Amino acid sequence: MMNKIPYGRQHISEEDIEAVVDVLKSDWLTQGPNIKLFEEAFAKYVGAKYAVAVSNGTAALHLNVLALGLQPGEKVITTPITFVASANCIRYCGGEVVFADIDPETYLLDINAVRAILENDKEGNFKGIIPVNFAGRVVDLEAFRKLADEFALWIIEDACHSPGGYFTDSHGEIQKSGNGNFADLAIFSFHPVKHIATGEGGMITTNNEMLFKKLLNLRTHGIQQDFQKKIYDHGLWYYEMQELGFNYRFTDFQAALGLSQLKRADQGLVRRKEIAQKYHDAFANAAFVHGQSGVIEGHAYHLYVVEFENRDKLIGYLREKNIWAQVHYIPAHLMPYYRQFGWKDGDLPLSENYYSKCLSLPVYPTLTEEEQEFVIDTINKFYRG
Repeated sequence: MMNKIPYGRQHISEEDIEAVVDVLKSDWLTQGPNIKLFEEAFAKYVGAKYAVAVSNGTAALHLNVLALGLQPGEKVITTPITFVASANCIRYCGGEVVFADIDPETYLLDINAVRAILENDKEGNFKGIIPVNFAGRVVDLEAFRKLADEFALWIIEDACHSPGGYFTDSHGEIQKSGNGNFADLAIFSFHPVKHIATGEGGMITTNNEMLFKKLLNLRTHGIQQDFQKKIYDHGLWYYEMQELGFNYRFTDFQAALGLSQLKRADQGLVRRKEIAQKYHDAFANAAFVHGQSGVIEGHAYHLYVVEFENRDKLIGYLREKNIWAQVHYIPAHLMPYYRQFGWKDGDLPLSENYYSKCLSLPVYPTLTEEEQEFVIDTINKFYRG
């Protein structure tokens, strides 16, 4: 039998290992020089002015809503087709999560559904939107920015799936995911199945200097270390906790690994697109497939998602063959936690219909041609009976 083929997998090279070992032999394991180097390199990669490395993508989301001043009872709109962290960060601040349905063609948050919620709102108190670049396809943030400005809302771009991805704006210009031109803040994840893997870890990018400086404080207990901003003068050992923050710091050996991985990020994107193209070609005329599109410009292909007939039996069959395809995602509004707030089956029919058929096929740079052929052949055999 073929060795286990997961839906995603990290790629750790000898150069990665050497970079980490060098830091382990140095004087700095955390709060050292590699963190700033990684932040600067990542900001340049996505085209943003500032970047703040944190302990994970969820921490990045939490710090973002804190920096933007979300208060208990205030409302934020997001998609149900995402990892629950995209919504949970709102709850961490006592905010109210309002889910809007997806566009069934793109699987992204439907801007028309968001507009309808805002225009039909009788109570007000909406503060922001958190669109998610699901699977690696980048949301049209220019359109969302125009909508957000109409209602005086902020935008957090959840870009965990899309480093290196982009959309094309109304002027024909490429807008890289996380570049800060339309979103107030963006967040990335460095979980092992992501494009850049550091074990755990995350990054916030922005073009707003005030938010950048606030985030630096919030990730380190709210402690201010800029002597020029002192409130009390304790001496040369100055540091002051001026607000309530968290320990969401990143380590230097993670930063070294991230820097090393970043060097081949574009190479990984090329391979992901090759894999996506092969899946598309293999299933283009298959009657059992729905919702599969051609390889999309700007898509970062963190996931390759297909809607299959008889998905539940297919996934069982694939796992018998050691192919660990995965479902992304159980709609967040149907999680037991969110049902307690009144969300129920039938509330978001497009998301729920998508969930009933979706399956993420293996896509990662080290997936071999032989392994991908095995995945394709196994799926075809299942439907041939």
